[in-house]
Amino acid sequence: MKKNTPNDIFHFENFVAGSEKAFEYFFRKYYNHVLGFSINILNDEKEAEHIAQEAFVNLWMNRGRIEKCIGIESFLYTYAKSKCLNCLRHQKVKKRYVDDSLNAKEQQLNHEVLKSMEFDAFDLVELKDLIQQAIDNLPRQTKIIFEKKRFQEKMNKQIAEELGVSVKTVEAHITKALKSLRLSLSSYLPIFLLAFLFNS
Repeated sequence: MKKNTPNDIFHFENFVAGSEKAFEYFFRKYYNHVLGFSINILNDEKEAEHIAQEAFVNLWMNRGRIEKCIGIESFLYTYAKSKCLNCLRHQKVKKRYVDDSLNAKEQQLNHEVLKSMEFDAFDLVELKDLIQQAIDNLPRQTKIIFEKKRFQEKMNKQIAEELGVSVKTVEAHITKALKSLRLSLSSYLPIFLLAFLFNS
């Protein structure tokens, strides 16, 4: 684990105080690393993306519990590792790590996280309920189009054909949904993270 720079420490102090700009700094610094770490475990890029995003949601929610700058990286990797292993267990897949350096990294991270913070991952149930409530409050057609786009991962053209509307109409509903969701959830998550989670 690399030593934190003075710039890291400066942003860490602002991050703990609730600075969204500081959060964005650490997001850009660590996101691709956490994503790559998760892909290495799962061999599933899509699932790894979900886990990496969830790790940063949890990081923001738990920022007040992190006592040292090094705790940010520890938190992200430890959370991602735990979620990846749970995913593998759920899929009933047995996987052995052949890379000894990965095992060493995991053990080091477990040790660092215990030193840097009292690890208690934020329960996402409440947040997921808030997101679902915000989606449910969308106008009926907007909700249908957003769910097809976001959760069924359908292309705009495919959605348009299914609903008998134009592609521009689909795009307009998606834009409307994203704007509404970001507004509804802005009190709970940084605007930057919302923009990343709910991108078109």
